[in-house]
Amino acid sequence: MRIAVLGAGAWGTALAINAGAKHSVTLWARDAAQAQIMQAERMNSRYLQGLPFTAGVQVSSAPLGSWLAEQDLVVIGSPMSGLRGMLTQIAPILESRVPVAWLCKGFEAAQVEPQAANASPCGLGQMAHEVKAQVAPALRGGALSGPSFAQEVARGMPTALVAASDDAATRDAMVQAFHNSSLRVYANDDIVGVEVGGAVKNVLAIATGLCDGLQLGLNARAALITRGLAEITRLGLALGAKTETFMGLSGLGDLVLTATGDLSRNRKVGLALAQGMTLQQAVDSLGHVAEGVYCARTVVQRAQHLGVDMPIAQAVVALLDGKTTPAQAVAELMGRGAKGE
Repeated sequence: MRIAVLGAGAWGTALAINAGAKHSVTLWARDAAQAQIMQAERMNSRYLQGLPFTAGVQVSSAPLGSWLAEQDLVVIGSPMSGLRGMLTQIAPILESRVPVAWLCKGFEAAQVEPQAANASPCGLGQMAHEVKAQVAPALRGGALSGPSFAQEVARGMPTALVAASDDAATRDAMVQAFHNSSLRVYANDDIVGVEVGGAVKNVLAIATGLCDGLQLGLNARAALITRGLAEITRLGLALGAKTETFMGLSGLGDLVLTATGDLSRNRKVGLALAQGMTLQQAVDSLGHVAEGVYCARTVVQRAQHLGVDMPIAQAVVALLDGKTTPAQAVAELMGRGAKGE
């Protein structure tokens, strides 16, 4: 199988390494100098130091052209902010011939204020499949998601992911590309549920990192994760997802990993804020994109537009915007009136 991975960040590289053990993989980097270094070293030392490429991986910075149409699967490894541009660029090349998988988890930044009279789902910030439908409707695409840290996947440690698409052939292509002895891939046709789970868990991981950084205890962490899952589910159902999706890998699984795993970027943001860092200092300390910071406001805006209550996510946004302190956010959440579970 021929696979192109567009984007040589940690996650794109990790999947290229994993798939390259049995497939032919082109790992594409925008920066030609970076591509040359990676090809020469047979490693992405910037993001995955000490983890060599498998035999099937080749690095390229060639212009995105007709060679993409010769692939069996194209994987977009850009963050959410870059998805629209990448889809727009490759859509005329691929048309409907080659399935596309995206790895980003999040919502686009909102284009209008949620209170605006002309506010619509498009203006309020879209999920990845909504972006695809808008800018590249002919493309067959889906999301590869689930609880996964790049370092562990690159090392071949046991991992399970979800291949989500409303197109069966796209789901099958993702499974064929990545399912192997160390990586199980489950097919799912609930693209809405999978993307909501993948996006909102990043926001809630910031809250959990904050909780742990403030040393509020394991009881508080468990409560936060559980009530956070309730928020994810409420938003997902309002957007048309299936309830059972949130009990699976892209819901509960991804939330638990991102909220508690020490490799989680979003959790690290929460920990840093608890230590008194500013948001900019916290983000700068990562060296990677933390999608929860990028999409938190959009998640809350989309929820408000739908009339969905998400108090934990709202507290995270207030904290990121500097409108509250960590201690005040905790006090406000705990001071809410009693209600049924």
